[in-house]
Parts: sequence; C-alpha cells; structure tokens
Amino acid sequence: MKPQNKFSARQITKTVNSLAASKYLNLPDLQFFIWCNQQYGVNRGIYNTIDQWFFDYGIVNIYCRRIQLLGFLDYEKDELYESNKHKFIRFGHGGLTKRLNQFLNNDAQGGKVIPL
Repeated sequence: MKPQNKFSARQITKTVNSLAASKYLNLPDLQFFIWCNQQYGVNRGIYNTIDQWFFDYGIVNIYCRRIQLLGFLDYEKDELYESNKHKFIRFGHGGLTKRLNQFLNNDAQGGKVIPL
C-alpha cells in the first residue's frame, strides 16, 4: 500500500515548484548522475538502484522519479555524511532497500515522500 501524504497544498506547491524549477531535473541521465555524485556522493550503482527501486514502486515518470530520488538523498544526506568518511555513500548489505522503505514509511509520521 502506498503511503498517504500529510502535506498541505501550500507545502506541496512550494516543494514541487522549487524542484520543478531546478535545471538539474532536465539534464540528460549521465549529467544528472554526475550532478548527484557531486552533491551527494552516490556512485553509479547506488544511483541506478534507487532509480530502479522507485520505478518498481510505481513512479514511472522519470521527472517524478528524479524528484523522489533527490528527496531520498536529501533525507539521507545528514545522517550518512556524519557516519561515513568514504568518498561515496555506503549503505551496507540490504541497507539501501531498508532505508528506501523507511523513507516511504516515514511519510505517515511526518512526511518525507514528495507528493506529485
């Protein structure tokens, strides 16, 4: 079951508009990955796994998937950077799927998923 969102219409509009205005969402795939790599320290394997996971979850539109991907990376950014001294973000065996599920499930407790 997909989570219910708890965002106000104003929050939704502000978040979507600010991300929609981002020139990065419209980059070709390789350039978008390179930008994500520079901003979040994700390697190509992690990037592809996250993208595939959101696609399998039912977010088929690439534009919407990229918004969710950035939302997830922002969600993870602070926690992972404090505990990870590597060049790339590492989740450990099974950790990425666990964190993606938590990202979606946290919507019920305060809203992490960006509604589209």
